[in-house]
Amino acid sequence: MIETTLENKTEIKSSMVPALATIRRAIWETDDTFTLLIDPPADGNAFAFKPGQFNMVYAFGVGESAISISSDPAKPNMLAHTIHRVGTVTSTLSKLKRGDMIGLRGPFGAGWPVEEAVGKDVCITAGGIGLAPLRPVIYSLVRQREKFGRIIILYGARSPLDLLYRVELEQWSKLPNTEVIVTVDRGDSSWKGHIGVVTNLFSYIKMDSRSTLVMVCGPEVMMKYTVEELQRRGLSQEQIYISMERNMKCGIGLCGHCQFGPKFICKDGPVFRLPEVHHLLDKKEI
Repeated sequence: MIETTLENKTEIKSSMVPALATIRRAIWETDDTFTLLIDPPADGNAFAFKPGQFNMVYAFGVGESAISISSDPAKPNMLAHTIHRVGTVTSTLSKLKRGDMIGLRGPFGAGWPVEEAVGKDVCITAGGIGLAPLRPVIYSLVRQREKFGRIIILYGARSPLDLLYRVELEQWSKLPNTEVIVTVDRGDSSWKGHIGVVTNLFSYIKMDSRSTLVMVCGPEVMMKYTVEELQRRGLSQEQIYISMERNMKCGIGLCGHCQFGPKFICKDGPVFRLPEVHHLLDKKEI
């Protein structure tokens, strides 16, 4: 039995109470995906975060949703959440404008292993909105560029109109010793780039399997095939990190909605080293 002390109860209660934050700006990235730029609560230090962590974003009178933080960790005076409009909460959030108020709880969860990547090549592989949780990693790598080897960014989206952060992708591609390769499932008359799934992009790069750390985020089927491709290229499971975002409701491992085998994604993740969860990836309803 887990002993619940008064101190534990107080900590749980405080982590369940949203802090007020103000919308600074709303930016539509695609037809169904938008970014909220947010002035954090007055105690900004409470929302310092690590790349890969998430907040519970609360729409008053509607509910809350777990959303990865997609801003620069070195700029705590502004938070960004890139959100895919898919349900009641996110649809409500999509209607907010400058000056509107939301509630924030967090940050929660384990982050990407930026410090472990020092001295190594880093491969960022993202599908769709999966680029949003990886964006803070890229900011961190770029800021300390001299500490890392090659930076490889592989990104896939459904169509050219579904690509996130186009200006930044172009800027990152111009950095020294940095490769950015983008693909789409379906091109259009204006698209001159790659067409196909993101795993096809591994054919266009050379990876040092001994000194590369890989961070992957996207739909689970995309991550599954990405992992298989990486292992075919000689990378071990220990070199691969993935971000899982299954059904997180409370953020603190209390409600059990995001239980993934013996793990709670909101508390033990959402970022996992692959050996921790690899045996669970093909299992449904866990």
